[in-house]
Amino acid sequence: MNRPALTALVMLTLTSCSQAEGPAGEPTAPAAPVRPAPTAAEKVAMLASLPAPYNAADLDNGRRVFARCRSCHTINEGGPNMTGPNLYGVFGQQVGVNPGFNYSTAMKEADFVWDGARLEDWLENPRTFMKGTKMSFAGIPDATDRRDVVAFLKVETGFAPSPQP
Repeated sequence: MNRPALTALVMLTLTSCSQAEGPAGEPTAPAAPVRPAPTAAEKVAMLASLPAPYNAADLDNGRRVFARCRSCHTINEGGPNMTGPNLYGVFGQQVGVNPGFNYSTAMKEADFVWDGARLEDWLENPRTFMKGTKMSFAGIPDATDRRDVVAFLKVETGFAPSPQP
């Protein structure tokens, strides 16, 4: 086979391989793209839009405090579960429902939605907040550090404040 014909055959094959097919052989829509990370200016605007006290938080301190959590949690959209669940989209989410994560019975049976105040209470001392949790983290005793890490997570995990009436 000559070189132009071989090139055309390879291109045709690669093009057909890149299209996912549905059950009837119809092409399926591509997966939704992951949103780009917010810019520094967008992060400042997001911080300002948070309700008090989170709008006064220090995002750099929140990032540093969250470093204690990175060995168990990811925060990026589509990120994997690790020892702990991925936290992207956690605010406004029912506790214990992150797909693919094996929660403790206590977490599965809990009946609340994560918000800033609940997460702060959790982070102060997870073992006393919810008896029976598998989380072995001792907690974040400093209230300012908890506020800052919650604000950092709100900015980094896709939180969108409710529109004001």
